[in-house]
Amino acid sequence: MSKRTVFFVSDQTGVTAETMGHSLLTQFDGVEYQSVTLPFIATVAQAAEVVQQIDAAGRESGIRPIIFATLVDDQVRGAVQQADALFLDFFAAFLGPLEAELAMPSAHASGRAHGMVDLVAYTARINATNFALANDDGSGARDYGSADVVLVGVSRSGKTPTCLYLALQYGVFAANYPLAEEDLDSGELPAVLIPHQRKLFGLTIRPDRLQQIRHERRPNSRYSSLQQVQFELRAAMALFARAGLPYLDTTECSIEEIASRILDRQRLARRVRV
Repeated sequence: MSKRTVFFVSDQTGVTAETMGHSLLTQFDGVEYQSVTLPFIATVAQAAEVVQQIDAAGRESGIRPIIFATLVDDQVRGAVQQADALFLDFFAAFLGPLEAELAMPSAHASGRAHGMVDLVAYTARINATNFALANDDGSGARDYGSADVVLVGVSRSGKTPTCLYLALQYGVFAANYPLAEEDLDSGELPAVLIPHQRKLFGLTIRPDRLQQIRHERRPNSRYSSLQQVQFELRAAMALFARAGLPYLDTTECSIEEIASRILDRQRLARRVRV
């Protein structure tokens, strides 16, 4: 299997370059990648140092590196482009056609994608994140009345990371409720959730995957035993069916996909546009 060094170069955090670059690389099987992120490259001098690092990596591996870049400044972009590598800059690819279509020049200002230009959106993300943390795992505030969605499922089915992603990415107020053994034994929706039934969304997962996750947390325990896992998942699915809750199997889903499916199926409004 061949191995390529991939550089994500940006004048800001590098998140956009990483996200778009990784999305493209997933389309190519049989290639192993070593990723290097170089954020906050804002001057020609910094760009020259980047070129040296990229060229050194190419000499060491004997294979030309790949660069995914989001560089607004033309001079900085031109400097990085001198590296002996495949250079792919997302801004250069799309700003030109957009300028032509909109009949106006772009601002060429860095930091607009992930900065605090839109203070309202930034504040919405912070408020939603604080809400998710305060209403995690059925503890603390339990302010389900203010929630946009309440995720329900057994322990380690993906509720907490999904809530945090919905908050950070979209400003969605997401709470979660872990189904305890008494909830599963009763087979009934917990009383605290009944007034908010329209907000509820279930998460489930394949037993072997859940056992693996729990074993890493509490090895050789009842909590991570296959028998316990199978019981909890069967009981949770029966509860979802009885209450008529929509649900999603998270086994093969990334957090991004889980969040997107919840947004779509629950018709949730995004407070932040990405």
